[in-house]
Amino acid sequence: MEQNRNIRLGHGSGGKLTHDLVNDLFLKHFDNEILWRQGDSGIFPQPGRREEFQGGKKQSQSDVNGFQGGSIAFSTDAYVVDPIFFPGGNIGSLAVSGTVNDISVTGARPLYLSAAFILEEGLPLDQLEAIVREMGTVARDAGVQIIAGDTKVVNKGKCDKVFITTAGVGFLEHRFSHIPEGNRIRTGDKIIVNGYVGDHGIAILGERESLSFSSPVLSDAACLNGLIEDVLSGHDVHFMRDATRGGLATVLAELARMAKSKSSRPAFGVHVDESTIPVHEEVRGICEVFGYDPLYMANEGKVVMVVPPDQADGVLSVMQDHPLGNNSAIIGTVTDRQPGKVVLSTEIGGRRFLDMLAGEQLPRIC
Repeated sequence: MEQNRNIRLGHGSGGKLTHDLVNDLFLKHFDNEILWRQGDSGIFPQPGRREEFQGGKKQSQSDVNGFQGGSIAFSTDAYVVDPIFFPGGNIGSLAVSGTVNDISVTGARPLYLSAAFILEEGLPLDQLEAIVREMGTVARDAGVQIIAGDTKVVNKGKCDKVFITTAGVGFLEHRFSHIPEGNRIRTGDKIIVNGYVGDHGIAILGERESLSFSSPVLSDAACLNGLIEDVLSGHDVHFMRDATRGGLATVLAELARMAKSKSSRPAFGVHVDESTIPVHEEVRGICEVFGYDPLYMANEGKVVMVVPPDQADGVLSVMQDHPLGNNSAIIGTVTDRQPGKVVLSTEIGGRRFLDMLAGEQLPRIC
């Protein structure tokens, strides 16, 4: 990271600037094995199992919430979305579903959340109650409990209405411990996404700019733990990640770079077919007007799964039977060609590379 420069909005995009900030600053000073894995959640052993985690021989049968033989998944996220109410949700529902999903995509079952609020002086209490009420509803529907929190109030003008930080813990069964690592990804694996991409970003943009649509575009913010549990109950999954900031394209770029060969070079590439990626026509049209790429627009209810080729049709069927996966599609394949790259076959017959989001398409979307 360059010296003597300032934080820009792009550092919060979830794309390349965010990755550079994490790698060059936070990892340098917070240096530890768990953080270096850079998963959606930190994965660590249950209390009493540390000897096993560190490579020792001692085995522990301690349990958390009745589970045995696994690890704890811990995640935290901050939400500064503008506006705080938008079609399909609000900052509260976003905060709960975002952290639930960060835990769920590791293969873990989310159990408990905390919620911290920074409130701006003058925020109407009825708005805060609407936010908190929605958080309670979404958490109950997801089967998680909010068990701790904090509240701070700052002077008017010192924050924008309300910022929320949520943290969550879940339990990762040993049989799913390969999912956050992605160490079973193989050439030929299929890549699946659970529906239309870009809806959340366009819903925020539409509310912010008072745009009118022929059909309303709603945020896709939702807790994905139920859909993921349905898939994991009967199928093998090699890797998962939720496509939030930076969009689908950034997740695919991360996927192409994550597995290394013995020479520390990328071990495989990713090929995706644009014609198979679900995008609403309204989202595509607005992106064309504003010069955005829907593959980089934010989502808050989309999971990208990497599955063995012989499991792909079965996984797709399970996802399409779930309300949050009706429009799931197989969009690509892990390949041994062009390691470290994502190649998109376009709908007009061309090809182009997809990389991480370079700057910031739309700030404060979550």
